[in-house]
Amino acid sequence: MILTEQLQEQIIREVVRRVQTIEEQPYVPIGVSNRHIHLKQEDLEILFGAGYQLTKWKDLKQPGQFAAKETVTIVGNKGELEHVRILGPVRNITQVEISRTDSFKLGVRAPVKESGKIAGTPGILLKGPCGELEVTEGVIVAFRHIHVPPHFAEKFQLKDKELVEVELGGERKTIFKNVLIRVSEKYVLEMHLDTDEANAAGVGNGDLGLIRKG
Repeated sequence: MILTEQLQEQIIREVVRRVQTIEEQPYVPIGVSNRHIHLKQEDLEILFGAGYQLTKWKDLKQPGQFAAKETVTIVGNKGELEHVRILGPVRNITQVEISRTDSFKLGVRAPVKESGKIAGTPGILLKGPCGELEVTEGVIVAFRHIHVPPHFAEKFQLKDKELVEVELGGERKTIFKNVLIRVSEKYVLEMHLDTDEANAAGVGNGDLGLIRKG
């Protein structure tokens, strides 16, 4: 098919119009988060050996964050999940993030919690190549949230810790309520959903959601 000059100009104008429309509304790209683990250094060493350092596999969208090559097995009362990815860098607490479906397989009543808020959450057994570790707390289903840089928050009047709604289009159009806004100059704009939430809405990495005030 040969495009005429007029048709090329029409296509360019339409692309520009769509980009401008997206930029003038609070659209957010989706990042689907599979089960994973954050470890503090002392727990990493129990599982992988003294002085062990994580090996970067690939960078994540959030600056400085990466998926490590290392994985562990997590063992619950009813079952286990192998090859669960560790995310780096190491943190000051150990936290296991799973989906509700995962919790049924493991037999662990993981509550929906904001990352880092692990007081009173259940523990679980972690198995690494050099040892096992029974963590006493830290298993959660992550509260769905949006990483927001300050300029975006200012433009669309979003506040840190605010709860908003996000509309997702497509064949399984869905509106997620109680989505937590997290504002930091360290963030790149991205909404995090777990696999259960993404599958229910029929969305994947890079799809767009529209933030709405509740």
